[in-house]
Amino acid sequence: MYFDAHSDIWTDVTVKREHGEKNVLKNHHLDRLRAGQVEGSIFVIWVERPDIQDYAVRTAQIKQAILDETAECDEVQIVHTVAEMKQARNAGKFYIWIGIEGMAAIGDDVSKVDEYYNFGCRHGMLTWNEKNLLGAGAATGLTDGLTEAGKNVVKRMQQLGMLVDTSHLNEDGFWDIVDIATAPIIASHSNCRALCDVPRNLTDEQLRAIRDLDGVVGLNSFTPFVHATKAKQTVEQLAKHADHMINIMGIEHVGCGFDFFEFCTPDVVGTMTDDPELSVAGMKDCSEIYKLFQCFDKLGLTKREKELIARENFTRVLEKTIG
Repeated sequence: MYFDAHSDIWTDVTVKREHGEKNVLKNHHLDRLRAGQVEGSIFVIWVERPDIQDYAVRTAQIKQAILDETAECDEVQIVHTVAEMKQARNAGKFYIWIGIEGMAAIGDDVSKVDEYYNFGCRHGMLTWNEKNLLGAGAATGLTDGLTEAGKNVVKRMQQLGMLVDTSHLNEDGFWDIVDIATAPIIASHSNCRALCDVPRNLTDEQLRAIRDLDGVVGLNSFTPFVHATKAKQTVEQLAKHADHMINIMGIEHVGCGFDFFEFCTPDVVGTMTDDPELSVAGMKDCSEIYKLFQCFDKLGLTKREKELIARENFTRVLEKTIG
């Protein structure tokens, strides 16, 4: 069974509900997740087109869609603690941690972190691709670190017991978080810059910093972060990212955060990419995760080592940060 540390399914739920659909999880997602043996995930609140939408307004719309959707579906459970996660697993329910991919909606009002927490969020990234009042995304090309508000948000998240995620943040902001952190941090969906030199991927120094805080990095299947050459954007190449992470950090710090969004329509994807193949060749969606783990067999990983990557490493971090 697998745990996927990053999914944008709430966005799909919101868009489809706006078009009159109900039971989106049951009708469009749960069968595929079960077929892929995905037992749970972090589903993030993500403002998908900030170029044409207001952050705060769209965030409120997504939150309402989450409430409406989960009220209709008894096959999923929103979880707030690891104990609840294990209860949901034992009951055969798909468990969901609510996360935040970019906190631009709070402006610089640190007290709004508590509002997210009270809504049920136990995870958060300060930025998506934008610069906001907390910090700057890797895609901006800026070298700004965290603002004072951003640093205070990180501190408040860890005080509350929220998992701090560095994916999407620029490198200067990343190091500010490392300096502040009093608990493990993660990069939920990032790969290795040594193998694919893009700002969204992590340097070996960043990988070691996450290791030293007992965190985890989730392997990302999004093709531009796997290899610069189309022909090498494959599941085998993604396995090489895992191998590099293992060599740099150790097996205990590698997980899954695939960022599948084959379900997103072109208007949702927007200007992120012109490539219709959003996930690596050989692993088009969650139903084919097993193919990556077949590659791990070729790397010589043991059954226990594969279990660590599949879910146990992230379980450890969730226990240490959220409880």
